[in-house]
Amino acid sequence: MVIKKYKLGEMEQKFADLIWQHEPVTTRELTGLCAREFDWKRTTTYTMLRRLCDREIFKNKNGTVISLMSRDEFLALRGERFLEESFEGSLPRFIAAFTRRKKLSEGEVQEIKRLIDGYKEE
Repeated sequence: MVIKKYKLGEMEQKFADLIWQHEPVTTRELTGLCAREFDWKRTTTYTMLRRLCDREIFKNKNGTVISLMSRDEFLALRGERFLEESFEGSLPRFIAAFTRRKKLSEGEVQEIKRLIDGYKEE
């Protein structure tokens, strides 16, 4: 299911971040990192890796783990899914809801304007 594909639990996200920080990383190095960072056994690391490979976020090729998408690409896909599910894909509706509770600083407003102007020119 596509919706679940890019939805990660807390430990899955921490594990994914660890891979992105160290890639390319061998499975041997990864099991050592996970033992130190999370106190995981080797089998736990392999189970978690298989889950994220099944979701096509990472690939384990001959004992070396690489990403199939960058962390930024992953977060963008997750953000797009959030907009679709919560705001019917409408970025303006999201911004309106967000700014009702939190006011944007002048710097944030200017940054958003620069982003929009940059896309308008393309």
